[in-house]
Amino acid sequence: MQSMRWVWRYIRNFRFRLFSGLFLALVVSALNMLNPFFAGKIVDKVIYGHQNDLLWLFLLSMIGVTMVKTIIRYNYQLMFERVSQSVIFTIREKLYDRLNQLDFSFYDRTKTGDIMARMTGDLEAVRHFTAWVIYMIFENLAILLFAIGFMFYINPLLALAMIAVTPIIGFFATRLSFRVKPTFAAIRGQFARLNSVVQENISGNRVVKAFAKEEYEIDKFSVENEAFKEKNLASSRVWEKYLPVLDSLAGVLTVVMILIGGTMVINRSLTLGELVTFNSLIWALNNPMRMAGWLINDVQRFIASAEKVEDLLNTKPEITNETKRFNVKQFKGVVDFDHVSFSYGDEPVLNDVNFKALPGQTVGIIGPTGAGKSTLVNLLSRFYDATSGEVRVDGLNVKDWDIPKLRDSMAMVMQDIFLFSDTIEGNIAYGNPNASLEDVQIAAKMAEAHDFITELPDGYDTIIGERGVGLSGGQRQRIALGRAILKNPSILVLDDTTSAVDMETELRIQRTLKSILQEKTCFIIAHRISSVKEADLILVMENGTIIERGNHKELLAKKGYYYKVFRNQNGNFDDQHDSEDVIYLNGAQ
Repeated sequence: MQSMRWVWRYIRNFRFRLFSGLFLALVVSALNMLNPFFAGKIVDKVIYGHQNDLLWLFLLSMIGVTMVKTIIRYNYQLMFERVSQSVIFTIREKLYDRLNQLDFSFYDRTKTGDIMARMTGDLEAVRHFTAWVIYMIFENLAILLFAIGFMFYINPLLALAMIAVTPIIGFFATRLSFRVKPTFAAIRGQFARLNSVVQENISGNRVVKAFAKEEYEIDKFSVENEAFKEKNLASSRVWEKYLPVLDSLAGVLTVVMILIGGTMVINRSLTLGELVTFNSLIWALNNPMRMAGWLINDVQRFIASAEKVEDLLNTKPEITNETKRFNVKQFKGVVDFDHVSFSYGDEPVLNDVNFKALPGQTVGIIGPTGAGKSTLVNLLSRFYDATSGEVRVDGLNVKDWDIPKLRDSMAMVMQDIFLFSDTIEGNIAYGNPNASLEDVQIAAKMAEAHDFITELPDGYDTIIGERGVGLSGGQRQRIALGRAILKNPSILVLDDTTSAVDMETELRIQRTLKSILQEKTCFIIAHRISSVKEADLILVMENGTIIERGNHKELLAKKGYYYKVFRNQNGNFDDQHDSEDVIYLNGAQ
């Protein structure tokens, strides 16, 4: 019932159309009783009563009733389809809005395939229930009740004999409902896992081919596909057990009608025309009983899917606005990490991080893989909240800033470059959609991307493939950098932005950035010393802790970690030190 109450919250906005459709379905159900009535009258009045002048009246009436039923049925089916499309449109909008509100932690623990299953298969089950199952349940129930009432009107004794079997059918239909529900939940869960395998394989197809792992991926898919088949077969075995019983019990009605009804005709307690009417109404008892199993099937599918959709809609983001401040037009860019620590669950990532950055300053961050470099800037953007301590921007805890306003004041070039399936111009202008082509070109020149863009057949109108397929890593990085520059933020974060470009291009980019960062706070995460040596403050991180800090000269003078990395990257391995101190950072995280 919870699923019914949930979907009603969306259907009730269209309740006039819904109840109008149900009323028309009720009318059609009542009209279904007329043709059996006319058929019985033809036998009694025309064939046995020899009132031949009534034949055409009955025939034309039957044709008219059929036409009216068809027109009305078409209209209420259209009504329900419109209601279902409106409901699904609303739910889909809410789902997509919810997905955009949810934070990194949700996507860290949820597979893309599961999300896509909810947005596609589960929503389709909800649509099918709204468009078809609702009126079919109502229509079949109305037909059954009208038929029983009409039968009692004609002959109560035969009517009682005919419906005596219905409680037994109801018992088995209820048993089927309870037994089949868990199988649909299992099917839905396995479908999500199958979706995940397919999505990962498509997204990572280049890696698959590079490692010649096609057979491995096919085998992995086959395992999940086989499991999906078995879950469906398990559901089918429940149906195999109950459907023959339901169909057989429904078929008993014909036997009852022939035996008891025929005897009553012989005894003249029932006319042959009335028996014909009863015979014509058998479908009105039979069909709803046969449909009961299929409708239970669809209802259980709907419940299993609705629970998943509702669960996603009820998922709350862990990062929320606590105090909204809209009165600040422009951030200054003062950043302060005050005894900040952070953990993923029970796993510590940052420990007691302290530093301050002022507008116009550049902070370089280096360290081995897993040192917590990217996590640090993720806390600044409030993709995650610090476990302890405070991250402050312009003197105010980031938790107190309006999240969209906070993030809009920043621009990030993330380590994992993502480009949309759009033109190059559209990708660069993503953070500033109103920018002119001239502005886009200026930003591209600053990012050293203009030259290779103009060499493409369609220039800035070139459509980039999904996730930037067709471009080199360095080209994707430069387009992403242009996107950040065009946004003109107060705080700029560059996470390993130039790792895929050559040293000469990197030098030109650094010179350009130096000219535009005079009033901005910039964070540069890198593995190359050349990327951070001009920074005002360099933080060296290891195991979530800042182990060294200072500028380039100061850190070299300390002859610690930074000094060793500098010498290694400049090809000097002659110093006496253990092999574990020879750190290769180029190309690492």
